[in-house]
Amino acid sequence: MNENIYTSEERILTTLAHKEPDRIPFDLGSLSTGGITLKAYKALLEVLGIEKKNIEIAHISQQLAKVHEDVLTRLNVDTRGFEPLNIPRREQKIRKKGDYYVYSDEFGIVRSMPVDGGFYFDITEFPLAGELDIQRVNDYSYPDHRQWINSEKLRKDIIDKYNQTNCAMVIRGSTIVVERVLFLRGFEDGLMDFAGNFDKLSALIDRILENRILFWAKVIDAVGDVVHIMSLNDDLAGQESLLFSPEVYRKYVKPIHRKIFSFIKERAPNVKILFHSCGSVYSLIGDLIEIGVDILNPVQVSARDMDPKKLKNEFGNDIVFWGGGVDTQYVLPQGTPDEVRDDVKRRIDDFAPGGGFVFNTVHNIQEDVPPENVIAMWETLMEYGKY
Repeated sequence: MNENIYTSEERILTTLAHKEPDRIPFDLGSLSTGGITLKAYKALLEVLGIEKKNIEIAHISQQLAKVHEDVLTRLNVDTRGFEPLNIPRREQKIRKKGDYYVYSDEFGIVRSMPVDGGFYFDITEFPLAGELDIQRVNDYSYPDHRQWINSEKLRKDIIDKYNQTNCAMVIRGSTIVVERVLFLRGFEDGLMDFAGNFDKLSALIDRILENRILFWAKVIDAVGDVVHIMSLNDDLAGQESLLFSPEVYRKYVKPIHRKIFSFIKERAPNVKILFHSCGSVYSLIGDLIEIGVDILNPVQVSARDMDPKKLKNEFGNDIVFWGGGVDTQYVLPQGTPDEVRDDVKRRIDDFAPGGGFVFNTVHNIQEDVPPENVIAMWETLMEYGKY
């Protein structure tokens, strides 16, 4: 047993080096894909006996709560996440339209959530759906996110938080290329573009790549030397398979990923790259490692070919698994506390040996998760997750 007591920063860095610290690091809320929804957070606060009058939204479309600092401290969370964009509310103003709450984001993508019983906002209007031509791509007004990055404030906030907590600092990134295409074009049109209309799609991808490079350049200039991890999102798979073939990924998408990851590595060599993709991404993990991905999230263990033992045996020396700690599709929302405990123990047994594992749920804790199950998850990690 490791009897040394690590700071949160040391715990994360040791884990990222594929070594064993004193216990498995715990993340909650540093990513937009590893947090807790508003309703579930309120229920958790009640069970913890913590009263909060004002709860901020950390992510509008997913309705994620911004977890308070005293809650993070109480739960021994080893990370702190930062959103580099400070987009004014006028850019994402929510209005009521019939039976739905509706807002249009800075891309012109319209999202809607039912007034009664709605959990989150779904995309209902795609600004570049339909026939795609160069003129439409050129005429489209792509937002310049650099205008919403307050470099001085972001840097000060991160340094202050590090000095207060000694935690690992995480930059929440944004979508890269696949998700952005699908959000702009619509899922049917976008996937058909990847399948056989790439000549026309390439003009849009060039715009996306240019925009992302400019965004990351400003983020890195501001905080590249004071953060530990930068996260980037691009869903490549569903429950049963990839969204497109490995050949399509390697021909069209992988070069874009390589350019962005290489740019970050060159400008911020000490930063680790966390890549988020849901689903059955087993067949692309080797490709992601090759082009510079250090960390995989959310490790959807319930998807096809995502068996934890198999992942750890094949890739555990080369990539860190950030997530996969408990199943959020079935066990966490529908299981008993004892079933949650058993699932957490299994995932620890699978992922923890030798380090390289940061405990986080498989994606966000959803609205229907009982707070007792969240407590059971956390207590099991604290008790069973020691090295």
